[in-house]
Amino acid sequence: MAPDLESAPPAFQEALRSIAAAQVRRDVRVNEVPAPSRIAPFAAAIDGEVTADGVEATGRFVLLHDPDGNEAWDGTLRVVALVKALADAEVGSDDLWADVAWSRLVEALGGVPHRHEGGTVTKVVSRSYGDLDERPDEVRIELRASWTPETTEIGTHVVAWTELLASCAGLPPVPDGVTMLRGGM
Repeated sequence: MAPDLESAPPAFQEALRSIAAAQVRRDVRVNEVPAPSRIAPFAAAIDGEVTADGVEATGRFVLLHDPDGNEAWDGTLRVVALVKALADAEVGSDDLWADVAWSRLVEALGGVPHRHEGGTVTKVVSRSYGDLDERPDEVRIELRASWTPETTEIGTHVVAWTELLASCAGLPPVPDGVTMLRGGM
């Protein structure tokens, strides 16, 4: 996170406290990692990994803060998120899958105050030939997105991102009324 939290602007300090308090799914492990230093004066980053058996998904969540604001962000905060997942082979032939992945992002962010979301969904299908032709197709997806939070309550954005990470890995959503246990951060 910020090298010197005490000298960080109050809004960024509030955002960092909110991230630290986020209650994420117990099948997603999050860890603080070095943040990019050239995009904004203040930044924090966490990596995420789905820990459930039989699935593979990782990602990164970056919070950027420019106290002077950024015209492109339409605000002083910006979230940049990445999700990478191994998908079922059927996804390789599904032309609508990118739309489904994007709708999962929109659904995860439902109720989280934000604006100006944008991003891309990429699907890569690896098919083996020759001596390797008995291997099933391998399908990897990558979703890159960014959005402008409307408040410093960034923990809800982290929770939405971890839900997206789990969803792209093929895990069901946590049912309403079920309390999520804190992941290792």
